Amino acid sequence: MKISFCLGLCFFSLLSISFSAGLDGPNPLPRIPADPKIAAALKEISAQQVKANIEKLVSFKTRLTLSAQDPASIAAGHGIGAAREWIKSEFERYSRECGGCLEVKIDSFVEQPADRIPQPTTITNVYAVLKGTNQESAKRIVLVTGHYDSRNSDTLDAAGDAPGANDDASGTAVSLECARVLSKERFPATIIFLTVAGEEQGLNGSRHFAKMAKTEGWDLEAVLNNDIVGGDRSPGQDTSVVRVFSEGIPLAASDSDMHRVRDLSSESDSASRQLARYISETARDYKTAVQPMLVLRLDRYLRGGDHSSFNEQGFAAVRLTEYRENYTRQHQNVRTENGVAYGDVPEHVNFDYVAEVARVNALALASLAAAPAPPQRVRLMAKELQNDSTLTWDDTPGVGYEVLWRATTSPEWEHALAVGKVTKTTLPVSKDNVIFAVRTVDAGGHRSLPVVPVPER
Repeated sequence: MKISFCLGLCFFSLLSISFSAGLDGPNPLPRIPADPKIAAALKEISAQQVKANIEKLVSFKTRLTLSAQDPASIAAGHGIGAAREWIKSEFERYSRECGGCLEVKIDSFVEQPADRIPQPTTITNVYAVLKGTNQESAKRIVLVTGHYDSRNSDTLDAAGDAPGANDDASGTAVSLECARVLSKERFPATIIFLTVAGEEQGLNGSRHFAKMAKTEGWDLEAVLNNDIVGGDRSPGQDTSVVRVFSEGIPLAASDSDMHRVRDLSSESDSASRQLARYISETARDYKTAVQPMLVLRLDRYLRGGDHSSFNEQGFAAVRLTEYRENYTRQHQNVRTENGVAYGDVPEHVNFDYVAEVARVNALALASLAAAPAPPQRVRLMAKELQNDSTLTWDDTPGVGYEVLWRATTSPEWEHALAVGKVTKTTLPVSKDNVIFAVRTVDAGGHRSLPVVPVPER
């Protein structure tokens, strides 16, 4: 008995010493073990297929939301209506190839006149659903999207060419390629592959879709929006990274949420920030050729995108974008002036880069869809003043848990401790000095999104 007591006491003492050694000491963030099924799927992503998809989208001349949708134009392969029908046919082809595993759907509505919509206009989102294999887990949804509409210099020019190779045939190609590859596999949770219209006119399509998801009570866990991921071939581009933008204070935050953010200084711990960190961690551990670069702001400076439509409805959503945009090739008529080539044409797109961004997306989607649900009701005990930190959470049968923490100045998680199948743990780390989170881990090493605790007094 004395020996057992001594061993326990000595272990706790060593644990205390290891924690007190500093945040740069033991308990580093573990590497996520590679899932052979996911690793194999990533190898199937094809730069040639990405190239074919982008060139096909460009072939419709214009995909402006206001452009032609009548049967004659669709038959002639011109306008957004033709692009819409082709995207739908591609999703249907993927479904045939996987034995009908995809449910191909449209979300169509009439947008009334607004700033960039002069007359009532039909806007159609096209998407494919890969239903989860587990009855309970299938309620959880992860989603990838890009916008298939395009524009030239004039957002009301429905007839002029607007090839939109980078903005945003590249993002549409990512969603399509993820669907083609991941539909060959099965996951416990549900994956949605979405393409939206109306982005250039005011985020119309994504706003309608996000509101539908909210109204229907979807458990939409993660949204990955790809917009301008073509790796424009111009000086200053860095094809080793893709920017991942994420909101800090949630757009859907209530007054009480805002009060808590101020009290805890938790402006960098929104659900969207946890999603961004997850994308970064999985890409790092699988050693993807393109690595995420976390940008801790909602979007580019004073600009916006479709992910914000989902943020407004309270969903975790991020935007992926190439490192350096080229504004001579974005929202410009195709022309040459003073020796400068303008226009968003395929020659400037790096198809290998788009394929690598698709791998980053597919990896995050598959990892989340294979993982258990995040822990529920995570709490950090704050009833008493003490330097130890006690966390609790509700039990999820069949999974273990990891506690994560990082310095308050660190953008990413730095340390982790596997605590097993328990619902409470106490660590000799002061809550004053770090940010904590808890995540679930299954027997295969799949990890959920981390959940930052709420204080309980």
